[in-house]
Amino acid sequence: MSERVLVAKVGLDGHDRGVKVVARILRDAGFEVIYTGLFQTPDTVAAAAVDEDVDAVGLSMLSGAHMTLAPLVVTKLRERGVDIPVVVGGTIPDRDAPKLRAAGIAGVMQPGATAEEVVACVRDAIDTPRG
Repeated sequence: MSERVLVAKVGLDGHDRGVKVVARILRDAGFEVIYTGLFQTPDTVAAAAVDEDVDAVGLSMLSGAHMTLAPLVVTKLRERGVDIPVVVGGTIPDRDAPKLRAAGIAGVMQPGATAEEVVACVRDAIDTPRG
């Protein structure tokens, strides 16, 4: 059975080309991918992750709201009693990556990440023990 990954666009960011490319990369690497679509909230992402019994959540963030919305997804997952790893990709400044990791984000991908790096980031997030 393949691992399941939910990919989502959180907030008002309406750019979805990148997340669709990432979904295809993950699918081609053998993951089962669930894409929630645009304009999701941290609550809807967490609920979908629990409902779909996923192994990881991938967030595409191009709006600049990554420091607020990505940690909120982690919080909402924990409120539901699960510790599903969350990875974030998009326009993330170098200075924000350590802060996101400190807030519970399992992996951060920046512009220009290769397909191999995307797969490795998600695989590492799933395989790394948490808690």
